[in-house]
Amino acid sequence: MALVVSCLCLSKADASGLPSLQFSVHKLESGVKGPTILIFGGIQGDEPGGFNAAGLIVTHYRILSGNVWVVPNLNFLSIIKRSRGVYGDLNRKFDKLSISDPEYTTIQRVKKLIRSPEVDLVLNLHDGSGFYRTNYMDRLHNSNRWGQCIIIDQTHVRAKKFSMLSQMAQNAVSDVNKRLLAPEDMFHLNNTKTAQGNTEMAKTLTYFAIKNKKPAFGIEASKSFITPKRAYYHLTAIESFFRQVGIRFQKNFSLTESDIKKAFDENIQVALNNHKILLKVENVRKFLNYIPLRKNSPIQFKANNPLMTIIPSGLSYSVFHGNRKLTHLMPQYFDYDFSINSIDMVIDGKLKKVPFGHIVRVSDNFIVPEIKNHRVNVIGFTKKACINEAGLTIRKKYIMKKFSIDRKGSLFRVEVYNDNKFSGMILVEFGKHRPDSLDLACEEQVIQKPEPLF
Repeated sequence: MALVVSCLCLSKADASGLPSLQFSVHKLESGVKGPTILIFGGIQGDEPGGFNAAGLIVTHYRILSGNVWVVPNLNFLSIIKRSRGVYGDLNRKFDKLSISDPEYTTIQRVKKLIRSPEVDLVLNLHDGSGFYRTNYMDRLHNSNRWGQCIIIDQTHVRAKKFSMLSQMAQNAVSDVNKRLLAPEDMFHLNNTKTAQGNTEMAKTLTYFAIKNKKPAFGIEASKSFITPKRAYYHLTAIESFFRQVGIRFQKNFSLTESDIKKAFDENIQVALNNHKILLKVENVRKFLNYIPLRKNSPIQFKANNPLMTIIPSGLSYSVFHGNRKLTHLMPQYFDYDFSINSIDMVIDGKLKKVPFGHIVRVSDNFIVPEIKNHRVNVIGFTKKACINEAGLTIRKKYIMKKFSIDRKGSLFRVEVYNDNKFSGMILVEFGKHRPDSLDLACEEQVIQKPEPLF
């Protein structure tokens, strides 16, 4: 995963007193002239196909011409709470909205983004119930269902580009139907004819875009499918729109349900407190105990995935990827030592200088040479009882599996201390080759100390 993404600020509180989870905007710009598509995922928090598909655009796609702007986590609080909308349906707030509404500021930010002169076309990703059909077939296949369709508000819009909504939507429907995973998954065009008296659709994001002369489409995958299959249909439709407007792109996975599922969790990492700590949270254990956090200070964190965040929960911190709670961080508080930011390690017989907050791969063994005024603690090491494990040859069999970061028992913490001050952590991964580290060069964000959340 080569892309580095921005993160979320959790230091403020919204109207309910819960931590604020502001949406993030990720601009994938090619530097080659072309149109700009704006994609929204997660406007309703119980629709993971949409926000996971948007997240994959950010982390796994490379744009070769034109530009793609992505908001994968529009209603992040509702996403982590698996709610359609904690403060009501966010997709019904684009017409009239009181300034006292807790999501008023969010709506204003979205409107400003849509109105941006660079934006040529808008896609809003949803998961809908059942299967849309123009005629009633059964309770899951009828005109009141929303799954498996491309939605337009009207046949055309007075826009400088891409004004023929009906034709573009029908092209996308045709493209998706050429790549169905099963015949019964067929897509259809759904024209809501909003201006002809559809008062509910008149409140939506896409109709706001239409009123501002921006071509806009809703993409609906069926909630009858598991999340990777929903994301498959979202991405298939999105790629159709890319091709129609002339956006060239590459992705680093195959567009199959199995590869999409794998890509969701691939190489997800979060760095804490100015890279003192790096946690790799794919296949992570449910609880990570005694994480050395700084006394009397909020957590700063960076993530390499826009659907990742950390929130305070009781006396611990919960790490989320979209609507999935990956792990709990159980803190142990220390003063921090800033006298060193890296250590020497002998890895399989080769000397390397390793900065804190990095992962190193080990085939057989490693040694941390002695560090003046510092001690080394390999979490779970049991071969020899000692205060300082510097200078010892460490093999995987000497470390208790239950102390690993991952459930497979291959990823372990090496922590360094100056007296009782925490200096930094390195992760050691035993086994097959993985990248030694991941650049997380986004702006650090802040979380206050834990308070009850849920």
